[in-house]
Amino acid sequence: MSGSLNDDSFHQDLQPRANNVSDYLSHQLQPPQPPPRRPRGFAATAAAIGQTTSTASATGGKAKREREKEKERTKLRERHRRAITSRILAGLRQYGNFPLPARADMNDVLAALAREAGWVVEVDGTTYRHSTPPSQSQEAAFPVRSGESPISSVSFKSCSIKAALDCQPSVHRIDESLSPASLDSVVITERDAKNEKYAALSPLNSAHCLEDQLIQDIRPRENESQFGGTPYVPVYVTLSTGFINNFCLLIDPDGVRQELSHLKALNVDGVIVDCWWGIIEAWNPQKYVWSGYRDLFNIIREFKLKLQVVMAFHACEGTESGDAFINLPQWVLEIGKENPDIFFTDREGRRNEDCLSWGIDKERVLRGRTGMEVYFDFMRSFHTEFNDLFAEGFVSAIEVGLGASGELKYPSFSKRMGWSYPGIGEFQCYDKYLQQSLRKAAGLRGHSFWARGPDNSGQYNSRPHESGFFCERGDYDSYYGRFFLQWYAQMLIYHVDNVLSLASLVFEETKFIVKIPAVYWWYKTSSHAAELTAGFYNPSNQDGYSPVLDVLKKHSVIVKLVCSGMPVTGQEVDDALADPESLSWQILNSAWDRGLAVAGENSLSCYDREGHMRIIDMAKPRNDPDRHHFSFFAYRQQPAALIQGAVCFPELDYFIKCMHGEIVDDLVPC
Repeated sequence: MSGSLNDDSFHQDLQPRANNVSDYLSHQLQPPQPPPRRPRGFAATAAAIGQTTSTASATGGKAKREREKEKERTKLRERHRRAITSRILAGLRQYGNFPLPARADMNDVLAALAREAGWVVEVDGTTYRHSTPPSQSQEAAFPVRSGESPISSVSFKSCSIKAALDCQPSVHRIDESLSPASLDSVVITERDAKNEKYAALSPLNSAHCLEDQLIQDIRPRENESQFGGTPYVPVYVTLSTGFINNFCLLIDPDGVRQELSHLKALNVDGVIVDCWWGIIEAWNPQKYVWSGYRDLFNIIREFKLKLQVVMAFHACEGTESGDAFINLPQWVLEIGKENPDIFFTDREGRRNEDCLSWGIDKERVLRGRTGMEVYFDFMRSFHTEFNDLFAEGFVSAIEVGLGASGELKYPSFSKRMGWSYPGIGEFQCYDKYLQQSLRKAAGLRGHSFWARGPDNSGQYNSRPHESGFFCERGDYDSYYGRFFLQWYAQMLIYHVDNVLSLASLVFEETKFIVKIPAVYWWYKTSSHAAELTAGFYNPSNQDGYSPVLDVLKKHSVIVKLVCSGMPVTGQEVDDALADPESLSWQILNSAWDRGLAVAGENSLSCYDREGHMRIIDMAKPRNDPDRHHFSFFAYRQQPAALIQGAVCFPELDYFIKCMHGEIVDDLVPC
């Protein structure tokens, strides 16, 4: 039968079902089981700790990630806030003529508003009206109740803030890069937005800024006033190079008078003029042309300013800011074509025409004269031509150029050779005359195979760790390295000693000045690579400036130290391990310990208050028990900067008054 079921298949199909029913019934008929017993004692504690640890580990990892994200968000918010603040302050300076320093904060903004409204704000923050005695104004302006922070209780009357805001000129331009959300932080000048300004400038809203900045900002401002009554430091300003052309003619006497009138109004003590060898003895040896400088000196005498003269035996590299390009004399360059070894030479054989090699100081390769005789004849010609100026005391000092850029150094980091900061530079001792001196020194030492320059010292833009010579525990500190570096530095010392000996014969009773460069990058490394290539054997285990200063002490010169007024950023410290402050104090202390007079010169044009204060702090150390200070300061400006308005006159006036030890009040910033 087709539809009948097979018994076997039926039983096979029924068996699993029966088993399922049996299992179900047996499960339902079983007595209920008691709940599992919870562990007690040590077992319970261990289990709980394990569970808590696993949970806390997961939770802690998540919390740590959240904290890191929040830190990043906080950093971004802080950067954004600082960017907005800098734009606000820049607008207030440019359009509102607010007296705000370079790094202003809410203290400075509130003080500016109060002064604009007719209040008097002293250095320590004491604020009062002109008609109110200071003793009464302190109680009125700073009422402090018990339990309150003095900062939170500082307040200006709302009408005073309103009056200060109403009298400010309108801001005609707002930075378009600001996001709409940040526009509420910008100082708005439309009438319908003044309520926002009152709230933004309210002491209650800015109390946290005041609390953060109180100690940092009040103290520097107190220090600024401490320069009143300090020693008088004369200030000289370097005149622009372009007033004398290549034919030694004064090309712009009216421009000279205009610049000198500006300087006279700023109460500077004198000016510095570079007398270029490449202009005065340009075409033929021992044919000196001084006519343009005679005209220039006569104009300077009209303004009754003192004069310092630089014997510039180096070339002047033209700059984008307008500095004239001045070569060495043409007849010297012609000799160099036939005998290029008269110039400093690097390891690759490239010649540097910025100045003559010190290897020819006693070699008769300059049309029958040595390098020393050329320098001597030039200085003697100057003294003979302007003997009347020396007799009347018009020339106060002579600065003798001793190397590249007029500084005592090898031209080891010349931009002509492709160098860029913070490269270590290259040794400049591969002309045949310096190589002869090196071979002689190696022979006297008994190691003739040392008569070579290092072959693993890198290139101009290398870093110390990239060369086997300057790296940590590199060859610079080997027996050969110490021999080579001592010889290399000794050639610099021989040169300065010989030139100053001849200068003392020419200028018998005139003060000499020698400029020391500020080679501060890689100062925090053990090798001090940039200083080594420049000629100063000053690694971390050696004082390389003492032998130089001993020679300068012998000739009783004034040491002019190139000062960096700009702060070193964290990025610069990380990238170049720079430390200009430590280098400057090493040289200053060593010079003052020897009784040498020290002067200063700014390395770059510095027009802001912060840069000026850094230089003044170095010129007049406040905690020096011996009251050392600079004998003068040379302010180097950009070409025609005074005429073109690139100089902020109030800031420069402030700088000069601080150097003179005068009390400075009511300065109007840029």
